Amino acid sequence: MTDASPRPEPSAHSPVRIAIVDDDVESRQLWAEWINHTPGLACISQSSNAQEAEANLLRDRPHIVLMDINLPGPSGIDCVRDIKQRAPEIQFVMLTVYCDADHVFEALTAGASGYLLKRTSRATLLEALREVHSGGSPMSSTVARQVVQYFQQSTAKVSAPDPLSDREREILQLLALGRQNKEIMRELGIRPSTVATHIRRIYGKLHVHSRAAAVGKFVMMNGSH
Repeated sequence: MTDASPRPEPSAHSPVRIAIVDDDVESRQLWAEWINHTPGLACISQSSNAQEAEANLLRDRPHIVLMDINLPGPSGIDCVRDIKQRAPEIQFVMLTVYCDADHVFEALTAGASGYLLKRTSRATLLEALREVHSGGSPMSSTVARQVVQYFQQSTAKVSAPDPLSDREREILQLLALGRQNKEIMRELGIRPSTVATHIRRIYGKLHVHSRAAAVGKFVMMNGSH
């Protein structure tokens, strides 16, 4: 059940509120320092495990959470799945050492909006936070390459009916790569309203409400191997 408490929305003068969940103290402090020294961003909490994160996130209602996967106790993916059910407005970006397909697609299906590797540079991490806040789905290049390879390989699979048209599959692949609507419009040579219509149809056919969830759902339908 969704928690009734509203998320604080940023005003023109308030920063994007970010929380960090990772059991490595030094990593948390480094990322918090990067965030707090960046105009428009603020780290409002740090947690070391899923139980602590649940209490902090439901209390503080950050806009974005940087979430590790390998936590003591329940995993970061389990934490994302639980929190998204209770506070669906919170956006999660996985920040992890795992780059295998199973972890990537499980995280996306759980509700993560982005997936970055811990070796991500400071500039890339900060840009990814801005991107996810504006509706994007940032992914490290290694992760994005796996998504592309999956889409290329899945064309030959028949393990499940595919409700999407060829154009919708093409747009879904671009969404998985973090493309914004304007970029899709330019890349495919179609109108903004056409892009929006296709995305609405994709969401409707897959019964999801975000681009990351659409990618994860499509992958689960067709199998990740």
